[in-house]
Amino acid sequence: MPLEIVNYPHPTLRFPSRPIKRVDKELRMMAAEMIELMYCHEGVGLAANQVALPLRMFVLNPTGKQGEGEEMVVINPVIQRPKGREPDREGCLSVPGVFGDVIRAKQIQFSGYDLQGTPLNFTCEGFFARVLQHETDHLDGTMFFDRMPEGARKEIDPLLEEFEFEFRSRQAGGTIPSDQSIIKEQAEWLNRYA
Repeated sequence: MPLEIVNYPHPTLRFPSRPIKRVDKELRMMAAEMIELMYCHEGVGLAANQVALPLRMFVLNPTGKQGEGEEMVVINPVIQRPKGREPDREGCLSVPGVFGDVIRAKQIQFSGYDLQGTPLNFTCEGFFARVLQHETDHLDGTMFFDRMPEGARKEIDPLLEEFEFEFRSRQAGGTIPSDQSIIKEQAEWLNRYA
């Protein structure tokens, strides 16, 4: 079954993702599919829980353009030693059309692994650091609007309520599984990879 981006308030978006303990052909294929979805939806990053996989993995390309920049698949990311503070506008493929200013660390120490198990360990700053922080937040069940100042968050609350209404209406109509079915499916993924 092809992967698709899930919209807020899908339960997996709030599920703290679990570390991946093994990589197989299927996981590699899912990472490749996530990269295609990211480009198709004009994003610069996509976390596994945005495609209903409760695993600590994300893909990114800060240029957002296929064939330009560098594509990365990151497994089990860790952010340390944040320095400085910098506001900037953010959006999310799981809440299309919603944007807001978020203050994030200007510089971070980042570590994780690629699909081959090669360690990643570097210091970065600016937009690249922002994308890494945004995607790692996803894996912790944190949405970008959770980090917005209260006043700014209140401005987008009506838009988030529309997403909630749409999601629950589709669940009631049977086009989206129930929360219980989604949670059961998450457990199956965790048994395979976490």
